[in-house]
Amino acid sequence: MSTPQAGLPPPPPIQQLHHYAYRARDAEETRHFYEDILGLPLYHIIQSDHVPSTGEYCPYTHFFFRLQDGSFIAFFDLGDDVAAEPSANTPRWVNHIAFRLDSIAQLEDMKARLQANGIEVIGVTDHHIFKSIYFFDPNGIRLELSAQVADEFQMLKESTTAHARLNEWTARKQVWRQERAAGKVAAPLKPQQNDRPEVGGRKTTVRAGS
Repeated sequence: MSTPQAGLPPPPPIQQLHHYAYRARDAEETRHFYEDILGLPLYHIIQSDHVPSTGEYCPYTHFFFRLQDGSFIAFFDLGDDVAAEPSANTPRWVNHIAFRLDSIAQLEDMKARLQANGIEVIGVTDHHIFKSIYFFDPNGIRLELSAQVADEFQMLKESTTAHARLNEWTARKQVWRQERAAGKVAAPLKPQQNDRPEVGGRKTTVRAGS
């Protein structure tokens, strides 16, 4: 739960994601992937020579694809045919966008559809509370499609321990930082609990262009 701040109104409830925006190398290439393969309709386009938030000159086409709940995934084509570069210090599997499907059967159907279009897919991967497949869009964005397995009661039970587990991680990380500063440790901090012991030793290569 959020901590109240004196003199400030409580945060209003955030209802849902409005949109996530990313750079696209080519608008039509991106449209084909999201609309023709994934089935998300192209819904809105904004074009301008200047950026409204900063005022800087940077011509763009900003285009949006609509999900079933009314939220969007959006892209900017800056007209230069340049793709966004991946982060140099972050593994390619870390930053990704996950969308929800209604069933495992739909997950299997989408996997078959992607593979029929020449797209490499990882999974179906079992996360216990949901199952997922993973793949990359034409812009190098890692996407995940998930189907929920756990019901709302199991998820509610999981939520009762989330703060305690994160607090334990934070406390251990403070000690780790002190030990690292003193030269006692060099390796990254490992979690206090391994929720996926069955994965140990199994490695799947995440290709940049798949």
